[in-house]
Amino acid sequence: MYFGCNFEKALKIMKRTAILITTVLASVLFANKALAQDDELVRVFRWFNPEDHEYVTVADGEFQEGQMRNWKWTDKTPIFTAYRTPGPGRVAVYGWFNPSSKDHASIAEDEYTDDQMIKMGYTQKHLQFYALTRRGPNTIAIYRWRVTKFKDWVTVPENGDTDAYIRKGYQHKTFQYFGIARNTDVSIYNQL
Repeated sequence: MYFGCNFEKALKIMKRTAILITTVLASVLFANKALAQDDELVRVFRWFNPEDHEYVTVADGEFQEGQMRNWKWTDKTPIFTAYRTPGPGRVAVYGWFNPSSKDHASIAEDEYTDDQMIKMGYTQKHLQFYALTRRGPNTIAIYRWRVTKFKDWVTVPENGDTDAYIRKGYQHKTFQYFGIARNTDVSIYNQL
């Protein structure tokens, strides 16, 4: 009988241990998945350089904020949220720089070929983020406007102040891709 009591106690302890280990493993796996989803997202900002009358689109972490301010960029404006990693329904967006016009452009991989960009004088191609190719819940269309006076392209979401850009001489509005409207809804958006 004494042996039976120890066996029952040992069995209870083993069950508790198994439940505890399972709970800890499930928590760790869930936390890693949640962190991966949040880490996968990147906020995208528009900056303005008053000296060159130039806009640039910059993904969070692409350059340090102090570095941007040191280069005389001001008016940091959040415009949408995108992805850091490739995936289905996403297009790579690359940053380009034209040294003669000092223009920075964010171009989706299917808009222009590298050869076309180089012939237009652009260099320093680098990956910025991945944008959505289809409209979905909580998404906004992202357009590129061109101002010929300053040879500048600017990225503007569909809810941007388009009249202000028209008054400044911007023309040639072109659809580029879709962005996620608000960062707070992204975790919900990832579950759809």
